[in-house]
Amino acid sequence: MPVSSRLVALIVPFVVIAIFWLMARREAQRSQDPTRKSYFERNGTTLGIVFILLVAFWTLFLVVLPYLYMVVESFHPTLPPPKRGGPEDVLTLAQYKSLVVLPTGGTNVTHMGAFVFSIVASIAVTALNFAICYPLAYYMAQAGSAQKVRLVMLGLIVPYWVNEILRAFSLRLLLASKGLINQALMAIGLTDAPIDFLGNNVGLYVGLSYAYLLIMIFPLYNAIESLDKNQIEAARDLGAPWWRIHWDVVIPYAKPGIASGCTMVFMLCAGSLAAPLFLGGPRTLWFTSVIYNFFFQAFNWPRGAAYSFILLIACIALVMLMLRLFKVSLGETIK
Repeated sequence: MPVSSRLVALIVPFVVIAIFWLMARREAQRSQDPTRKSYFERNGTTLGIVFILLVAFWTLFLVVLPYLYMVVESFHPTLPPPKRGGPEDVLTLAQYKSLVVLPTGGTNVTHMGAFVFSIVASIAVTALNFAICYPLAYYMAQAGSAQKVRLVMLGLIVPYWVNEILRAFSLRLLLASKGLINQALMAIGLTDAPIDFLGNNVGLYVGLSYAYLLIMIFPLYNAIESLDKNQIEAARDLGAPWWRIHWDVVIPYAKPGIASGCTMVFMLCAGSLAAPLFLGGPRTLWFTSVIYNFFFQAFNWPRGAAYSFILLIACIALVMLMLRLFKVSLGETIK
């Protein structure tokens, strides 16, 4: 039996047991509240068992096993299929080292640069998305009338009926050198020559921000909507300026929603593929494009798996660090 198969066979039962132990512990803690019904009292025995089995199936076959396979695959050397499982197929860290050191001995500047750029650009897009969505979410939750809020919500949702790839192509047509925006700028005399929006990565940032706009705005809206308006009115009556009200009242209250939206937008941006491919400049190399090339062009699955796992661990570590710095627990982000 190959080492990887034995490793998976040993790890999977412990992972599944740990997941169900955590679920049982959480349910036991909830059941201590006398006013709160237990899980089976709320859903019934049959339906409760069905839900547990569906969650177990989803967790095991669509989350745990694929990630375990990716982790195990990342420790294999790059070998042709006939040699897999043979004496040369030994566990190694070579695929992880290749992100920093080339097989020839030099520094892998290209892939390290793509990794750092993807992380930094994802942070910038997350900040941009928050700056755009926070005023909209506050208006919908606290300031706008019901009719205006419905119109704003409709205007936000309808564009997402179109496929993400089509939206990326549409933005590329708008931002191209002969696109509508450049033609309009030159027609009104603001520019003498087309602006290279795509080459300067403006299209990339716009496309990523647009792609995940709803994922930021809904957690913000959900958090701000539950804020008592009397707190805002009290701050105004005490003479607080508008920025002070947001800084001291609204934002601290909405921290779980802000953390949830920023976490999801950052993770999705870092793992995005369509927008960087269609809207990135000729000198732009997104890390997920590197991973895609290893999997589907070079057919080097071990290195693609190693790079994927590195990206996953880096994103999770960065998110946990940000949650710790802003003093928001992971549980608060799902409220």
